[in-house]
Amino acid sequence: MSTARVFQFVKRFSGYPSEDDFKLVEEELKPLKDGEVLGKTLYVSVDPYMRIYVKNMPLGSPMIGGAVARIVESKNPEFQQGDIVYGSIGWRTAFVSDGKNLMKATHLPFDVPESLAIGTLGMPGRTAYFGLLDVCKPLKAGETVLVNGSAGAVGNVVGQIAKIKGCTVIGFAGSDPKVEYLKSIGFDHAFNYKTVDLHQTLTQVAPNGIDAFFDNVGGEFADTVLLYHMKTFGRVSICGCISQYNLKPASEAEVSKGLFDTQTMGPHLQGVILAKQLRIEGFIVTRFSDRNDEANAALVQWVQEGKLKWREHVTEGFENMPKAFIGMLKGENIGKAVVKITEV
Repeated sequence: MSTARVFQFVKRFSGYPSEDDFKLVEEELKPLKDGEVLGKTLYVSVDPYMRIYVKNMPLGSPMIGGAVARIVESKNPEFQQGDIVYGSIGWRTAFVSDGKNLMKATHLPFDVPESLAIGTLGMPGRTAYFGLLDVCKPLKAGETVLVNGSAGAVGNVVGQIAKIKGCTVIGFAGSDPKVEYLKSIGFDHAFNYKTVDLHQTLTQVAPNGIDAFFDNVGGEFADTVLLYHMKTFGRVSICGCISQYNLKPASEAEVSKGLFDTQTMGPHLQGVILAKQLRIEGFIVTRFSDRNDEANAALVQWVQEGKLKWREHVTEGFENMPKAFIGMLKGENIGKAVVKITEV
């Protein structure tokens, strides 16, 4: 009988997660039934959204997450032994599935690692594609696009797509090496938000304002941009708010209202939104799932043409999943953070 190592979510996060919030267990996998497959995990993704989604999970649940795997046994006619698949597999080294949560990674070029199916050529890449080209439409050549969190899995792809479309791109990240990386992949302006004044910097490099703002951060950064730097009819795509994800838990009263941090509310922005006729839209990439093939095809083409560069921050060893997750939330990665399962 096959077994799997699985990380469970066993303690509610308070601020940044700690390694003690997870428990590594071994479980036996049931023999395959007709219609099922056995998969061995190759790479597991760590992403900011996991920090929020686990709030509604019962303690003791397997930790959620996307992963890439190889089918090692199949009783499902849709999958063959050796197929590379990706999907919501979770933090586990092996699994039995009916295949409904799996997609074949047939869109991957032969000369890239399988891990790109959960990176630039996967969910993060599609998030960048739809969040910029749909939520911020119409994106026109010559416009100015601002991206924060721009050295992460989504942000760097957003900036590169904006350049492909002929825009001027401004990026902010949290370290000087990240700034150098952004410059190396074509960002017109890149800054370490920890060492510059955001308002002054944007006034200098975008004196006429921002046309499209792709927000991964929220908080004071977003407040400053919305209050002072958006053009009339500007578009704002809200992809994440990582500045708030790791704050201390809210009170029960705040939780009941849907708030997920203890900070006071920011400036009241309705006046400037009205005056500048801004369009601000939050989105979750799964709403575009019926167009995955479209995004995959465009992203693959740009990679093959050399217009879209990819970079990964790879942590070796399944036992290091919590460490990789915490490091990603603290901004230790440049590009997509993944864990390579070395025991496969």
